[in-house]
Amino acid sequence: MPKSGFLHPKAGGWQILALPLILFILLPILAIFFELSSFDFFASLQQRQALEAIRLSMVTSLTTVAITLIFGTPVAYLLIFQKSRFSHVLDTLIDLPTILPPAVAGIALLIVFGRQGLAGQIFNVFGISIPFTSAAVVMAQTFIAAPLYIKAAAIGFSNIEGELLKSAALDGADSWQMFRYLILPISWTAILSGSIMTWARALGEFGATIIFAGNLPGRTQTMPLAIYIGFEVDMKVALTLSAILILISFLVLVSIKFALRKST
Repeated sequence: MPKSGFLHPKAGGWQILALPLILFILLPILAIFFELSSFDFFASLQQRQALEAIRLSMVTSLTTVAITLIFGTPVAYLLIFQKSRFSHVLDTLIDLPTILPPAVAGIALLIVFGRQGLAGQIFNVFGISIPFTSAAVVMAQTFIAAPLYIKAAAIGFSNIEGELLKSAALDGADSWQMFRYLILPISWTAILSGSIMTWARALGEFGATIIFAGNLPGRTQTMPLAIYIGFEVDMKVALTLSAILILISFLVLVSIKFALRKST
């Protein structure tokens, strides 16, 4: 309901001004589905390259989410509950991968974890090579997508009343008990939405992956990379995988909006 006394201007010409950008976003998305027949869709799904790309994308993106939940939650906790003079530096550091060009992220990972990289030389001693492996895909996805979860979880944590935490501390609860029985139940929607956004971003990661992990079918070729190759080799496969990613992205957004609406 509109607030009393608040003046709502009539839409008028604003609808006309908004229409070009709305169509600019909508038409390319719809064009993919109009261009792709149901026969071509299911025929493409039977191709080994498409199936391997879907399988690898699902495995690596879900692995990325699991890693981010385990190691990203403590980072979000520190950002909100362990303030220090380095908190702003840490907060900026977490934001950095989200604005870096993905190609820069891929080069950075390759310099550190490549065979001649700072950490790569240590791994070489044990006979471990990370670049151009499935592990490299997960690392690229985590580098790019994890900040989305951390920021979402941190926002959820920041909404918790300080008095609740003080009361729990006075009752003898330690930090783990407060997190398990107080912080987690209150901020679960933020954690869920952050996890979903991280999964979607990992699923669509391209730039850092192709530089750090390469584009090897069945090994490092995720759905976005298969789309890139399919554009040159088999357009029907590219359209099929594009349609799948659009549907997943749409469901992700709907899920996040539903979770946020349910929490309010």
